[in-house]
Amino acid sequence: MDFHWSEEQKALKDEVIAFSRDEISDESLDFERRGEFPYQLWKLCADFGIQGLASPSKFGGKFDEIDLLTSTLAMEGFGYGCADNGLAFALNAQMWTVQLPIALFGNDNQKSRFLEKMARGEMIGAHALTESETGSDAFSLATTATKVEGGYLLNGEKDLISLAIVADIALVFANSNPEVGKWGVTAFIVDLDTEGCSRGPLRKKMGLRSVPMGSFLFKDCFVPAENRIGDEGTGFSLSNQSLEFERCAILASQLGAMERQLEDSVEYVRTRQQFGKAIGKYQSVSNRIADMKLRLETARLLLYKTAWLKQRGESAMLEAALLKLHLSECFLESSIDAVRNAGGIGFLEEFGAENDLRDAVGGVLYAGTSDIQRNIIARLLGV
Repeated sequence: MDFHWSEEQKALKDEVIAFSRDEISDESLDFERRGEFPYQLWKLCADFGIQGLASPSKFGGKFDEIDLLTSTLAMEGFGYGCADNGLAFALNAQMWTVQLPIALFGNDNQKSRFLEKMARGEMIGAHALTESETGSDAFSLATTATKVEGGYLLNGEKDLISLAIVADIALVFANSNPEVGKWGVTAFIVDLDTEGCSRGPLRKKMGLRSVPMGSFLFKDCFVPAENRIGDEGTGFSLSNQSLEFERCAILASQLGAMERQLEDSVEYVRTRQQFGKAIGKYQSVSNRIADMKLRLETARLLLYKTAWLKQRGESAMLEAALLKLHLSECFLESSIDAVRNAGGIGFLEEFGAENDLRDAVGGVLYAGTSDIQRNIIARLLGV
């Protein structure tokens, strides 16, 4: 693996950092504190080309083909420049759990109908897999898709769905043949204005507050056959394959946030004086800084390796699980250290460190909990 980035890739990262820092960051924090979704910032990101990273140029994207390595580096830059992890998460959620599966497994008609609008910020997409009784056991779905003339009738409920309140479409997973369990799971693109589809109320969260979370209720909701992605029963395989890509890109912004967090902590402990010297001179504090740096660099290695493997078309199931576990846990631990390094002021909203800590808790839960990642890793090692 070559650890050198091209001049074009480095320039793109620098451009994303400048854009997210100068045009997005301050205003996005206002939305985070109010718990509101920033529609105008979402469109601003699309105009810059962020959502276009997850679509090929033929369908509104930035590059001829989706470049996962370059996109990972760009979203790392976005997480570094934008202090609101919620907006970064929302962008990544649409890009890698809705746009990417359509780009990889959808037909040209589906791509032309949905990808370009999402890339331009004119349509918002949500990923609807989770149900109230199927969190970690994601494919024991109660939502069904009954075949009828011209399409399917969806019945069931999806819960804890990011962007549910603001989305125009959803990539919905339902079981079209419950008798065969997960092998009957099928993916559909659902227009959320369709009769028989309703949304649950906004769910208030500890962190990531600018990403609205809610639920979908389907009661004989008709979905035309042309909105099915792939064949019946391929939803399990589709989701597993796209999950490896998702864990790469969706965590890249957390890596950028960790780098910003470390730089802020170093600056603070170098200038904050107690007992006649900078607090960074005390071993307890300096050790936390060293741990933050170690977490950053080990997480970076796993992220780049996983993205590199996927860019080469190789399987990265083990690496993706290791990455999801390690990076999310590192962000949480470093967020706690950042608060502790700042002392009492770190507990205050105005300082900013508590925001990362609240957001980091979500990282050990979404896209597969840390417990599930450990199970996956052990199973892949033959245990």
